[in-house]
Amino acid sequence: MELTVRRAENRDIPKLLELLVQVDMVHHSGRPDIFKGPATKYNAQELETIIAYDKTPVFVCADGKGEVLGHAFCIHRQFTDDSVMTDIKTLYIDDICVDENARGRHVGKALYDYVINYAKKYGCYNVTLNVWSCNPSALKFYEKMGLVPQKIGMEKIL
Repeated sequence: MELTVRRAENRDIPKLLELLVQVDMVHHSGRPDIFKGPATKYNAQELETIIAYDKTPVFVCADGKGEVLGHAFCIHRQFTDDSVMTDIKTLYIDDICVDENARGRHVGKALYDYVINYAKKYGCYNVTLNVWSCNPSALKFYEKMGLVPQKIGMEKIL
């Protein structure tokens, strides 16, 4: 199956909103105490701004018919002149999702590989992301892609 990864465009916003609901529902299923579900973390207007801004590139993976099957929201980060952190450039993956109907078709790998190549092209030192412990399939995927823990967030519910 032919897969193409490209920068998201405004015409992709309806599908991006669908995918954002899918992400939220995975999190809501695992942590209904934190995630409302069904919801999106961005609205259409916010997505237009995010898509247009070079510091927040959004990539989509489409099939041969042009149907969007997944997305990767990224953010360029760099701490310059910080008293503790070095000035490395990081590409942070804020959100990655493969449509639940397209899983197992290597869409996630295509998106991830594209993001890695993009980060290298822009001189990034690393690519980082956060993964919720209530999403073991995502954790397994990221480990398969070669990611290792950088830091661990912990909580105690009171």
